[in-house]
Amino acid sequence: MDTYEFDVVIIGGGPAGCTCALYTSRANFKTVILDKNPAVGALAITHKIANYPGVAGDVSGEELLAVMREQAIEFGTHYQQAQVFGLDISGAQKKVYTPEGTFVGRSIVLATGAMGRKASFDGEADFLGRGVSYCATCDAAFYQDRPVAVVGLNREAIEEAQVLTKFSSMVHWLTVKTPPAEDAHAQDLLSLPNVKHWSRSRLLSIQGSDMGVTGVQVKVRDQEDPLSLEVDGVFVYQNGSKPVTDFVGDQVEFNEDGGVKVDELMATSTDGVWAIGDIRNTPFKQAVVAAGDGCVAAMSIDRYLNSRKLFKPDWDHS
Repeated sequence: MDTYEFDVVIIGGGPAGCTCALYTSRANFKTVILDKNPAVGALAITHKIANYPGVAGDVSGEELLAVMREQAIEFGTHYQQAQVFGLDISGAQKKVYTPEGTFVGRSIVLATGAMGRKASFDGEADFLGRGVSYCATCDAAFYQDRPVAVVGLNREAIEEAQVLTKFSSMVHWLTVKTPPAEDAHAQDLLSLPNVKHWSRSRLLSIQGSDMGVTGVQVKVRDQEDPLSLEVDGVFVYQNGSKPVTDFVGDQVEFNEDGGVKVDELMATSTDGVWAIGDIRNTPFKQAVVAAGDGCVAAMSIDRYLNSRKLFKPDWDHS
C-alpha cells in the first residue's frame, strides 16, 4: 500500500475541514483533505442557505461547499476522496489508513461532522434536503406561514420546535411519550398557539412529490387508523445527530454526549490531533461556527508545527 506524507492531514471536507485547510495551506504546510464523499455531509445536503456571512441571497449547501473546497485547493491543498477506516495517532507521525493508501501527517484534524445517525423513517432519506431537515435554525425561515412537523422529545427537539413557531403556521409536535410536567421548556412549547401536540405518537412515513415533502403519516396510540397530516417540512430529532467517530476508536477523549473533547484551541487529548466542527457535538451546528473552528485549529497547528508559543496574526494590511 502506498504511503503519502503531509504536514497536515484533515479527515473531512466540510466547512470546518476546508477552512482549516485554507489556512494551513496558506501558511505553506503541505495539507491534504480526505473526504469520504463531497455530496453527503450536513452542509452538502442543505437545500438552501440564506444566512452565511458575506454570501448574498440563497445558495445551496453544495454550491457553498464547492466554493470553500476550491478556495482551499487554490492555496495548495490536496483533495482526495477517500474513506478512512482506521488511525494510528500514538506516535509523532500520525497514520491514517484508507483504501487509497496510508496518509502520514505531522498533525491530524478530525472534521467528519455529525451525520452518524442513519435515516430511520420511511421517506426520510428520500426527502432529505427537500423538506426533511435536522436543523431548524438553518431552515426555519423557509417555512414562513407553512405547516411543519417536529419529531422527538429530547432537548434539541424542543428548542428547535420553539424556533419553528416563530415562522410556521402550525408546528405538529410528535412525541412517543408525554412530556414531563416539570419540564418547563416543554410546557412553554405546549402553551404556544401554533403548536399541535400529538402525544404517544409514532411517525410512520414521510410522503412527498418531486417538489418535496407534502405530508406525514402518524400512528397515535389508542387510535386504530393512522393519521395523515399535511406538512411542508419534517424536522427529525429522534436520536439527535451522532458524531462520526467510528474510525477513531478510543484514541482520543470524548465528552459524555459523544462529541470529541477539545480545549479552547480545538486540540484533543492526544498530542498533534485536533477536532473541529460538528464532531465536537456543539449545540450550534452552523456552517459558520464549523468554519470558525477550522480557523482556530489551523492557527494552533501553525504554532505547534513551528514550535512557537505565540500566535502570528494572519491578515494583510497592505
